[in-house]
This record gives sequence, C-alpha cells and structure tokens, in this order.
Amino acid sequence: MVFYAMMPSHGMIDFDRLIEQHLKRESYPKTPGRYYPSEIGGCMRKIWFSYKQPVAPQADTVRIFHLGNMIHSFIAEVLMSDKTPEVELVQSEVPVKMTFGDITVSGRIDDLMRVKAEGKEYLLEVKSTKWLGRQNEPSPIHMMQLQLYMHAQGVPRGILLYMEKNTLKSKSFEVAYEPDMANAAIERFKKLHAHVRDNSMPPAEAMAGDGTRWMCDYCNYRGVCEKAGA
Repeated sequence: MVFYAMMPSHGMIDFDRLIEQHLKRESYPKTPGRYYPSEIGGCMRKIWFSYKQPVAPQADTVRIFHLGNMIHSFIAEVLMSDKTPEVELVQSEVPVKMTFGDITVSGRIDDLMRVKAEGKEYLLEVKSTKWLGRQNEPSPIHMMQLQLYMHAQGVPRGILLYMEKNTLKSKSFEVAYEPDMANAAIERFKKLHAHVRDNSMPPAEAMAGDGTRWMCDYCNYRGVCEKAGA
C-alpha cells in the first residue's frame, strides 16, 4: 500500500509566483522616432500613451505574449521537421528595419517566418487566438502588419496563420502584397511621429468605431483615455 503525504499549504511551491518572476520584464522608456511594426495597426492613441505615459505590462498580458511565442516555436518545429518535407523554414524571427526621414521602424518579429512551399517563398505570420470559430477572415490589424513586413522584406506573398491556443487547430489565409496598404502603414508611422514629436494627442481610434471598441477592454490607458475624450 502506498501512502501520499500532502505538504501543508504554507510549504507548497508557489508556481504562479515563480512563473511571474521568470516572465518579469524590465520596462524601458520608448524613444521618440523609433517605432515598432507590430503596433501600427492598432489604436494610435494607445501607442502615443506608451511613449508619453508608459506603464509596465500586466502579468496576464506577459503570460499571453509568452504563450504566443511558444506557439510560434511549435510552428517553427513543425516546419523544420523531417515529417513535413513539402515545406522549408528559410528563416525564423525575421528582422524588419525601415528608415524614412527621422523615423526608424525596426524590430525582430517573433511571430514572423520565411517559408518555402511549391517553389514559392512566403512571409508567415503566426497569431494565437482563443477561438477559431469567428476567424473567417484575417484581422485588418494583422493584414496591415503583414503588408508592412512584405514591403520591408521584398516578399510579394504572405500567410496569416491563426492557431487556437487550447487545441492547436489552425486556420490560414494567403495574402498578396498590396503596395497601397503598405504605404498606408508607413503614413500612419509618420502621423504617429508628428503627434509624439509635437506632444499632441491623436484621436481615440479604438473608441470611435463599433468594430474596434473591444480594444479598449484590453488597454492599460483606458481610464486616462476616456477622461481625455474622443
């Protein structure tokens, strides 16, 4: 007969605390003029606040971000596997850098990969999601990001891959390069830079539209933003 001794609660290892310590990040002020590709499709006022009134990301946000990185690593593993010879992983964590005027857009994109299939090269952007059921088309925010990446890398084909966190089921959308959308992203960077440089608050884009108001629920600046008005 085997007996299991239960440790008293005060002696148990607090794994939540250990995980939080492991994932804790140092927070550094952002530098005006240096911007990040993954942000530009979102609410411009939120980005502006991140330069003017930076706050450390919440623990839950950091956990979700890390889970997304784990899914990215899993997809890279799938693409490199001997079991999937029909695809080739050319590059993982593709770096992106563009300079125009006094603006630099750069970063190593953790969820971006270059892949080859059927003799064609694609930029593959991996996004994690709670539920695939409503993902019938790519998100406009993700589309703008991917268009910017294709523009910077000179790759005319892309794929947005959505992975369901709980099941690892997927849904993908092939995307053709559209110069107008890529240029629209660049113009947004210029507009953002003008607001940051001149200390002028941009409109609350997420708050203004019914299809984007959900972003406010996950925004660290919701309170101060609502006080400022649209």
